[in-house]
Parts: sequence; structure tokens; C-alpha cells
Amino acid sequence: MFYEICRSLVRGLIFVMYRLKTEGLEHIPSSGPVILCSNHLSNLDPVFLAAPLNRRVHYMAKMELFSIPVLSWLIVKLGAFPVNRGGVSKNSIRTALQLLSEGKVLGIFPEGTRGKMSGVGKKGAASLALKSGAAVIPVAIIGNYRPFRRMKILYGPPLDMSGFADGSSESLEKATDLIMSTIRHLCEYQTLTKR
Repeated sequence: MFYEICRSLVRGLIFVMYRLKTEGLEHIPSSGPVILCSNHLSNLDPVFLAAPLNRRVHYMAKMELFSIPVLSWLIVKLGAFPVNRGGVSKNSIRTALQLLSEGKVLGIFPEGTRGKMSGVGKKGAASLALKSGAAVIPVAIIGNYRPFRRMKILYGPPLDMSGFADGSSESLEKATDLIMSTIRHLCEYQTLTKR
């Protein structure tokens, strides 16, 4: 209930303050495990990525945030779980796989840091997808987070990961390249069609 109340309040705020426009929400399955793979522009990305959805989105958050009493309580209530700075721990991977096995939604930024989609993506998203069988939804966030300026989010169709099912290092690399290139294409599309 807490999550739903926060989502409704935040959804109303960002749709007014940032004139948020969304496309492709129909691509997100209404049930079953889902991994949202998005570009990463700002610390606000997790909020904007999740707010338009009717499903709760879980994220990895840096361990340091969980040592701050009130903030720790809040982010746990909102679906975050800890990850060590500088690398994903086995506990974080286990938690992510457990959430996906329960049919939940996981939000991941494959770049690993905020950027402009120029770097190579990390293999974690592809690895989790292949181990869990989750649907992989590429997402593009477009905008500069300036109040009363248009922000857009495009949720693309699920990616076909069946060709990488053997989980080899080469397959993981190719699957990661597919995820990253699709996000880049969505970003380019959004930029070209920005209104």
C-alpha cells in the first residue's frame, strides 16, 4: 500500500512538473518476471522509469544508502536492495534472481553509471535474463529533467534472447550488445521524434 500511495503521488507530480510522455507501456507484461533495461541520465531515472507502471519495480542501490536510518527504511519500502560499490555481490545476484523467480520486475541500468550511451554495457542484465527467463524490455529516457520541459520514456518490445540460451561468455557478450544497441536505437528514435 505504501508503494502504491507513493507511486500515485510521484506520478501526478512528474506528469505535471515534467510533462512526462510515455510510449510502449503495452509492451510490458502484466505478470511474470521482467527486466527493464534503460539508459542512465540522472539519479531520478529509477523514479521516472517506475512511476508510469502499474507494477512495482525493484532496484539495486549502493550499500551506503542502507546505513542511513530513515532513508534505508524508505528505499526498502520502495523495493530497493543493497549492492556493494565497485561490484555486484553474490547476495545481490541471489536477491535479484529470487525477485525474478517470484515474477517481479527488476530495473537495471546496464551502463552501470550515468552517461550518454557511449560505453560498453555490463553483462549483469543479460546474465540475469538468461538465468531467470525474464522478459527483457529496453527503455529510453529522453530529456534533461528541467521542470516544465518535456520528458519522454519509450518502453520497447521485449527482446528475443532465445539465441543466447547457452549462457556462454560469447553469448552473454552478444546478448549485452543487443540490449545496449536496442536502447541506443530507442534513444535515437526518441531524439528524432521529440516534440
